[in-house]
Amino acid sequence: MKTSSTGGFFLPKYFTNRINEDTGVSEEELDLNKIREKITVLDQKLLELFAQRRALTLNVAKSKAHQIRPVRDQQREQELLVRLITQGKALGLDAHYVTSIFQTIIEDSVLNQQAYLQQLANPNIQVPTVSVAFLGDKGSYSYLASHKYFSRRAEKIIETGCQSFSEIMQLVEAGHVDYGMLPIENTSSGSINEVYDILQHTNLSIVGEITRPIEHCLLTSVNTSLDKIKTIYAHGQPFSQCSNFLDKQQGIRIEYCESTADAMARVYELQDETVAVIGSEEGGQLYKLHALEKGIANQAENHTRFILVSRKPVDVAEQIPAKTTLILATGQNPGALVECLLVLKNNGINMCKLESRPIQGRPWEEMFYLDVEANLKSLTLQDTISQLTVLTNFIKVLGCYPIEHISPTKVPSSALLDN
Repeated sequence: MKTSSTGGFFLPKYFTNRINEDTGVSEEELDLNKIREKITVLDQKLLELFAQRRALTLNVAKSKAHQIRPVRDQQREQELLVRLITQGKALGLDAHYVTSIFQTIIEDSVLNQQAYLQQLANPNIQVPTVSVAFLGDKGSYSYLASHKYFSRRAEKIIETGCQSFSEIMQLVEAGHVDYGMLPIENTSSGSINEVYDILQHTNLSIVGEITRPIEHCLLTSVNTSLDKIKTIYAHGQPFSQCSNFLDKQQGIRIEYCESTADAMARVYELQDETVAVIGSEEGGQLYKLHALEKGIANQAENHTRFILVSRKPVDVAEQIPAKTTLILATGQNPGALVECLLVLKNNGINMCKLESRPIQGRPWEEMFYLDVEANLKSLTLQDTISQLTVLTNFIKVLGCYPIEHISPTKVPSSALLDN
């Protein structure tokens, strides 16, 4: 971007032109309160426009449902972004700024359209109130994931906090709640084996997924400093994901808790300057905790993928990219797993996850979990499963559900540069 130097700072040409033009502004125009009032009015107008745009995307979804067209048209998305970047430059707006805003808007549009199409494909799930079980209480990462997932799918959530993954499954299986939210893998600490093991022995179906950024902080209930902390409370997963930070702290006692929410509740009740908890800043606010240290995870890009389980499977609208999760057990003969993977390759099915877990009571034998990017209703996947059935000792479909992750539309680098 072309810039000009102003008092040691480099500003876009648009701003330096305004500085030169506005040297004679009045005191009234520089009144901070009045400036903020104008900004507030503009913010309100922006919100109204966002709401209007969102309403129009629902009509887009209805049109695509009628014409059976895919939700995403990435060529059009790219053309839209390039046009908006060009228009933004004419208004003095940075290309990356415009791109960031509208990629978020596009993601929201795609997710809303998918939610609408899923409701059409599954009329029985169109209910204003849902009940969901999750690990911990208010403020836990599973609690936040549940609210994020259902924010565009239900008007009200009836929450049930649980002390274990098995308790979540039992509540759903017994019909006491509609859904269970379970963390299944993390980009830092890897797969959550206990959840995989539970999935071996359930008749529940995976009906959804959501990936959430996990931004670990060290939270306290009172004003204090890091050198005063003697005890840290947290669930086992956050501890492993923040091990580098914890290794640097000398003489600190670790207290394991059933969930992050349980840990935050304990620290709030103690009101002690020597104790802290590992949790999210967002969750900590529910317990009036504040962040003493932010960004303490081993990896800056730390995400957890959650799955949603229910007693009944769902159909995935054919316009929506789908993922199907399978479990299978092969024979003990050499190359048995490779033969199964070749079936996927030969049928053009992409496998995005492969996990192995020991089969209880059968030493050295393993169950394999596969996530494949395909709709269970497709003839290709049905044929693939038939072929795998011949090659395996056991195979089961755990669920088919919409792919929740929306990849940002790529913008040509030339569009991001000044002309």
